[in-house]
Amino acid sequence: MELKIGNKIKSLRKKQKITQEQLAERIGVSFQAVSKWENDIALPDITLVPVIAQYFGISTDELLSFDSSEKDKEIEQLVYESYKLRETNPEDGKKILEEGLKKYPDNDILLNNMLYVMNYSKNPDETISLASKLIDKTSNHEVRYDALRFLAYAYNAKGDAEGAKSALEQIPEIYFTKLSEMAFILTGEPKYNAAEKQKWISFEILLQMMWKIAEFYIDKGEKDKAINETQRALRLISAMDGDEKIERFDNYIEFFTKQISKIID
Repeated sequence: MELKIGNKIKSLRKKQKITQEQLAERIGVSFQAVSKWENDIALPDITLVPVIAQYFGISTDELLSFDSSEKDKEIEQLVYESYKLRETNPEDGKKILEEGLKKYPDNDILLNNMLYVMNYSKNPDETISLASKLIDKTSNHEVRYDALRFLAYAYNAKGDAEGAKSALEQIPEIYFTKLSEMAFILTGEPKYNAAEKQKWISFEILLQMMWKIAEFYIDKGEKDKAINETQRALRLISAMDGDEKIERFDNYIEFFTKQISKIID
């Protein structure tokens, strides 16, 4: 019988009588990541495969001799295609995920990404319904916290400040990440891989926060400051030119450019 890599990891972990937390600590990931692998929600990063294999004392060929899951690969591709349309054409991004859900009903990853292409401002009840469903059903902490975040946005859009506050209070406040601490503490490839991942996560958050600042200026009627902040965000993207991963930020370039035109008009 073919086994997925997540099943293989789970089997090896239980054979060695270690917990998900212990495995996560040894290989430098969150226990949530290990849980995702073992529950077929996500696959390990390819750079982690030799690390996992070495930890269990097996070859990478042996670790990968089990089915790496066409399902996971297909879901990952659907999420990526939808992600590219989040800012510029969320309706089409939503259709991509809806097609995926026909094949994989109630998949946590697809449902989680669906929250990103719903319009919680115009239809908060739709977001509240899906976010609440995810919060109740998922065993993945990251998905749950993300759903709580969107639940807060939707309640706020409805004018329900207490509902928004209640959702936000269920999200833990953490000022560091596993990746950031790995980058500070580890050496060699694990240090680089952690820093590289955190760099792009932080970069995207920075762009998002710059737009929030621009929105603040727009609300105050200070258009020049809003334009300047948005143009700085575009310059930051330009400064990262040359890195192949910057291509995923093309949607931000299009979004910021459109917003500047709207502000000027």
